[in-house]
Amino acid sequence: MVMAISQAQMLSSRTEGLLVELVWRATDWRSVPQGKANATADAAGDLEDIRQSRHGDGDAYRRLIERHQKHVGRILWRFSRDRRVHEELVQDVFVQAYLNLDDYRGRAPFAHWLARIATHIGYGHWRRSERRRRIEHFSLEQWDQAAGETPLQTDASEAGELVHKLLAQLPPRDRLVLTLRYLEECSIAETAERTGWTQTMVKVQTFRAKKKLERLFQRIEKETT
Repeated sequence: MVMAISQAQMLSSRTEGLLVELVWRATDWRSVPQGKANATADAAGDLEDIRQSRHGDGDAYRRLIERHQKHVGRILWRFSRDRRVHEELVQDVFVQAYLNLDDYRGRAPFAHWLARIATHIGYGHWRRSERRRRIEHFSLEQWDQAAGETPLQTDASEAGELVHKLLAQLPPRDRLVLTLRYLEECSIAETAERTGWTQTMVKVQTFRAKKKLERLFQRIEKETT
């Protein structure tokens, strides 16, 4: 019994360590926060371009795309590392945003509204892919080798691919909450806003996802031994 408890505690600690590593390993599309003046100017520009877009001004919507394309692209890079699929998902976000532009009320920044659309489109992509996906082999040795490197020695894109491969072995719902909470560094409230879940559901889903990650480690360890 003592041995079992010790192993469980060690596994839980390893999972927590993994989640900490996730925050800084996959940084290849991490956004750079805007200064307050730029954010204010962009917000004003968004509102005017949205108004003009609603009246059929294509150039105004093009400006919205140019202003937010990198932000949307960074979010959807979490959902697909295939360049062609990624490009299609980004396009889907702006098509859906345009079709539903009248629903935007301006109570939150336009970028937040786009982030929620991007999250739902990315999650939908995962769910559609779930039935036909082929789980790639992943070993703890791969993670340990990457985690043992210093930030200067680790290539961000390689680390990001490793994280992507690991999380791809989880069901879409668990993958989503871990991505938002630990890769996107969203708070519980922000995660609830992006997903449409309650904050209680976010907490429960995060707990369940971390437990599944622990079981994934257990399975991989058995396979490698």
